Amino acid sequence: MTANLPYHRVNVLTGTKAARVIDEAGEYAHMIKRAGRPLLVVGAKALSMSLDGRPVIEYAADIARAGNIPVCATAHTRKKLVELGVEPASSYDLIEIINHLKDPQWPGVKKEGNHDLVIFIGIRSDLAEQGLSTLKHYARHLKTMTLCKYYYPHASYSLPNLKDGKWKEFLESLITNLKENAI
Repeated sequence: MTANLPYHRVNVLTGTKAARVIDEAGEYAHMIKRAGRPLLVVGAKALSMSLDGRPVIEYAADIARAGNIPVCATAHTRKKLVELGVEPASSYDLIEIINHLKDPQWPGVKKEGNHDLVIFIGIRSDLAEQGLSTLKHYARHLKTMTLCKYYYPHASYSLPNLKDGKWKEFLESLITNLKENAI
């Protein structure tokens, strides 16, 4: 197995705490279901990226529905999510949501308490890496997970670098596992 390097090589981890690489969709699904207050943050890249002609935002919507996960729409993703039948619990830009998540007293998007697991998909990779670094250092009360096809060393859990075919297979398997393991 080849070493996982971040997409932006300047983010090679210099500390001792790096993302746990997980490429098993069942394990991701189990962690999502175990979380008390997960949050799915959907970025604008989910609109422009596609896997075999299917926009990544459709996978994000399916994941939110299958896992009953509240969604934070960033950038201009809200309209498409609503079209796909997912009403976002909030709309913030990425910097705003990261600033809120840092505060352990923030009531969360549903006003039920801050989130314990934040899942990112479709965020521009350079911005995601810096946001994950911020959360790693200033939000020790939560775990972060990425669903993008690149390895992010500052996340708590990250996928390895994946080719599109393997990424599609992972996302479809995650959706299936979330549906099968519904609480």
